[in-house]
Formats: sequence, structure tokens, C-alpha cells
Amino acid sequence: MRTLRMYDVAVRHRALRLLDSGLSVSEASRQTGVSASIIRKWRSRPTGAASPPSLCPRCSTLPCPPAPAESYAHLLGLYLGDGHIVHCGKEVHRLSISCDDRWPGLIEEATATMARVMPASAVSRRRRNGCTEVKSLWKHWPCLFPQHGPGRKHEREIVSAHPGPFVRGLIHSDGYRGLNRVRHELSGGVRWYEYPRYHFKNESRDILALCCAALDLLGVAWRFNNRNELSVARREAVALLDRHVGPKY
Repeated sequence: MRTLRMYDVAVRHRALRLLDSGLSVSEASRQTGVSASIIRKWRSRPTGAASPPSLCPRCSTLPCPPAPAESYAHLLGLYLGDGHIVHCGKEVHRLSISCDDRWPGLIEEATATMARVMPASAVSRRRRNGCTEVKSLWKHWPCLFPQHGPGRKHEREIVSAHPGPFVRGLIHSDGYRGLNRVRHELSGGVRWYEYPRYHFKNESRDILALCCAALDLLGVAWRFNNRNELSVARREAVALLDRHVGPKY
């Protein structure tokens, strides 16, 4: 005799989110452990007696769970530095972040952050020439990122609320923390001095402005050393930024 299995509401919602992200019924079944026939029934009757998942605040379709604010701020910084969104058909979009293979820690962190923002969609990786593409499929990626949503980039509340994770994402994707060497000619001979500093480089004036605004919120002194590059070099400013960013690894 076959036993009827009852599933938690969260399992049902996760299965529906997987379908909404573009996965097939069989793949949703594999990831959740729920039979394909039950998932098909859930798809045909998505509401049932349980409360439905959260509505997307931008396109008002199901499902779009709220993203953890700090994780979203970090992912936004990574995306603005080295990310893009591609339409893959059937209203599904792929978010991709390109991570330099010299920094395996960055690849791991980008993967974990993307998974926290959208836990129902599997995060995968693809090796490319000199870098690894961290990617995830979901219908609502265009709803979460600047050029796809309403409002100017520098007016996004997430940057003001969580400037630390945001700057970490920016600098780890399109910047670095390194040592600057300065040569001084003294009466006793030439001496070299080394001190750490941060750099962030981007061709977009909007993204540079976002970085500057976030650094201001953190109380970190910065200056432009080129039209498309800013640096943080004062000892106290570097020490403060180390608490939020730190070197790549």
C-alpha cells in the first residue's frame, strides 16, 4: 500500500521557485526530493491553503523572496564591477559574475553570496580563459539590479544602508589592496618606503560616484588619482577600510 507523504509548506514554495527560475519539473524533483507528479499538481494549483510566496515588488509575479540586505549589497557591488545579466528565453535570465582565477576566495565568496540572495536557484560555475564565471538562472534578476529597475543608481537605499558589503563587492571585483613603494633621496642615500593602499577602477562615472558615496558613508578618505580610478591611501583610512574589505585571497 502506497503511503501518502506530507510536505512542509517551505518545500512546496521552494519547488515552485525552482520552476519559476526556469528549471524543469524533473530537475526541481531532483533538488527537492519531491516526486514529479506532486510538483506538477503544485504547479497547477500554486496557492492551495497555504500562504503563497512573496510577490516581486517590481513585476508583481510569484515568487520573489526578499533578499538578505547585506548579501544583496555585496552582490550588487560584485555585479557592478564584473557582472552582467543575459536573457535566456522563457522569461528566464542569467546573472553572471566573472572572477579572476588568481583569487579562489573571491570565487567562493561570490558563489555563497549569490546563493544567499536567491537560495531556490542553483549556482553554477564555468571555467573560462583566466577566470571563472559564477552564474545563476532566475526570472527576477533584472528586477534586482540597477539598469533594469526604476530610479537612479546613486539613490538606491541598499547602498546607504549597507555601504561596507557594497564597497567590498566593488573593490574585490574591480579593485585591489596592494603596497605602494615610494623612493626618497636623502643625504645618507636612497630609502624606500612601503605602505598599503586601495584602488578601485571603473569606466562608469555612475559606478565611481556610487563607490565614493559609500566610502563617504563609512568615513573613509579617498581621492581620484586618475579620471577612472580612485585610491584610499591614508593610514587611518586604509585601517578603517580593512574592517570592511581587506585584501583579496
